[in-house]
Formats: sequence, C-alpha cells, structure tokens
Amino acid sequence: MPESTSGAWEYSLSLPNDLRAVPICRRTLRLILTMYGLIHLVDTAELIASELVSNAVLHTKGPAVLRVSWADGVLRIGAWDANPAPPDPPDDLADLANAENGRGTALVRACADVWGWHPLSRFGHRGKYVWCDLAAA
Repeated sequence: MPESTSGAWEYSLSLPNDLRAVPICRRTLRLILTMYGLIHLVDTAELIASELVSNAVLHTKGPAVLRVSWADGVLRIGAWDANPAPPDPPDDLADLANAENGRGTALVRACADVWGWHPLSRFGHRGKYVWCDLAAA
C-alpha cells in the first residue's frame, strides 16, 4: 500500500449537476486518502469536499469537478463549477449556529489552513475554482 509520503499525486472527479454527487465525492475521497495513508485527514476532508461540491451543484446549472491533490505535506481539495461569480464571503460560524443554510464557506474557512478561489476561463466557458489546503501535521 502506498504511503502519503511517496510523492505528489492528483485525482479529478467529473460530476453531473446532481445532489447524489456529494456522497459519491465523500466516498471517493475517503478511499483515496485511506489508500495513501492519510486517514487522519478523512473527516475534515470529507466535510470540506461536501461543502464545496454541494455549493457547486446547488448554485450552478452545469457540471462540476472535484480535484484532490497532495504535494509537500499538503492536501489540496478544490471544486470547479460553471458559475464565475465569487463565493459568498464566509460568515462567523457563531452567527450561523441555527441557520439552515449559508454555512459552507464559513465551515471551509474554519476547517482549512488556507482557502481561496479564482476565476477560470477556457474555450469561452467561464467558471471558478474554490480550493483549500489541509496540512498533514
């Protein structure tokens, strides 16, 4: 079984605009991290991936992509979607304790070491990539 320190790697999972993509992403991510010996990151990584993919599926009409990569002791989780609008700025989690929605970017900010986003454009199609990093230590 390969270990997480065996070098850099990257996986991408193309997703339809369907809420069933969220649990599929969680299970796929769990398998990847387990196979690379990063089981200690699974719970946080699943939460973050769920939020990123949920936002991509709920707030756009097109497909999405989950991207997971490992390099230099850092796990990067990102989601591309077809909406070029920036994500909502994160609110304070304490203010969202009883909210039914709107917690996504606040949870990502709270769980990740660093996060961000950037617009993407390719072949006339526009979108954005929202990403975050988790250090292995």
